[in-house]
Amino acid sequence: MLLRIREPAEMVTFSFDGRHVTAARGDTLAAALLAAGVDTFRESVVGGEPRAPYCLMGVCFECLVTIDGIQNRQSCLIEVREGMVVNSQLGARLVTGCADR
Repeated sequence: MLLRIREPAEMVTFSFDGRHVTAARGDTLAAALLAAGVDTFRESVVGGEPRAPYCLMGVCFECLVTIDGIQNRQSCLIEVREGMVVNSQLGARLVTGCADR
């Protein structure tokens, strides 16, 4: 059962790792994913351990995900929006477009 302090004015749907998730407009992405039962947002760069939000205020960087193809987004600072495509971030982000030195 999902409990809310306030009734949402409008619901939005987005995807996380190919799964459809419904959330209240105005919720942060991290809060929406946690409410949907998601317990792993990314894997650590060093050992591949599962990670999830810790501080929920943009300090710890444990909630990093890929949003609409952009890596390293802090899900605790992003509001959900209709149709966004969110994926787990596995390991270090990919760096592209750099010339070999």
